[in-house]
Amino acid sequence: MKNRFFHILVRLSRVFGPWLFSLVARGIAAGFFLLARDRRRASVAFYGTLFPQKGVLHAHRCAWRQFLGFTDLFMDHYLSVEDDQRPIAYSFDGSEHLEAAHTQGTGCVLLMSHMGNWQVAAHMLKKDLPELPLMLYMGQAQKQQIERRQKAVLADAGVRIVAVDESGGSPFDIVEGVRFLREGGIVSLTGDRIWRPGQRSVGATLLGRPIQLPEAPYILSLMGGAPLIFFFAFRTGPGRYHISASPPHHLTPASRRERTAAIRAAAQSYADALEAAVRAHPLQWYHFDDIFTPGSETPPA
Repeated sequence: MKNRFFHILVRLSRVFGPWLFSLVARGIAAGFFLLARDRRRASVAFYGTLFPQKGVLHAHRCAWRQFLGFTDLFMDHYLSVEDDQRPIAYSFDGSEHLEAAHTQGTGCVLLMSHMGNWQVAAHMLKKDLPELPLMLYMGQAQKQQIERRQKAVLADAGVRIVAVDESGGSPFDIVEGVRFLREGGIVSLTGDRIWRPGQRSVGATLLGRPIQLPEAPYILSLMGGAPLIFFFAFRTGPGRYHISASPPHHLTPASRRERTAAIRAAAQSYADALEAAVRAHPLQWYHFDDIFTPGSETPPA
């Protein structure tokens, strides 16, 4: 979708009401559901794993609702956050953990995910805790104008953006993050997606099946001496969100030999938190790629 199209749609929605945005966006989502076979297949497989006793029809129904629900993220972002037409109501559990990481000078690595709405979460985080220095690592989707606009809006809100190309980031990106952490900053990145073949990863288990998670967040935590905090933001109704930040997870291996085990344990803790979030909000899983390790057993439909 082009940036101009969305701006026109937003303006029309201000005149005729949000229902227009929702109607058009849901029509587009329906088209993707029908035509994007690989993504639909990945979603159906995921829900088949999450609900193994409910059959393939239920998995397709969940995937359909997942695609439609994804349009709500755009509505909230463009009609509420970017243009501030309808303020979002939200509750926030665990904000004290982020404040402590900043005031104590340790900083923290904030692990987000493709659960819920990270765009709204970043805005609400800066609104609730404006004094927190926040750096956000994002993928560099060169051809997607909508993502570039989202990055610009976040930057305007005081979020420092580091755009990393999916073919691989510069070592200076890591150095910049470590420096930011050591200054008491909050470094945020998603922890549930491998961007490219050959990317350094760590194994974990989700829903009883093996997955690979990016290793970078845990390396940042070790190099910066900063704890990990798991961060989620879920839509609880039209214009309403609940945000949660976990207590800090410290990676403190006694020696270099124990680093691998410490990273694996931390990655599994994150996978456990992700699984709990998925079970609590199954239709807000917006990871449209196959997250499971190829060759792992798929439950029968």
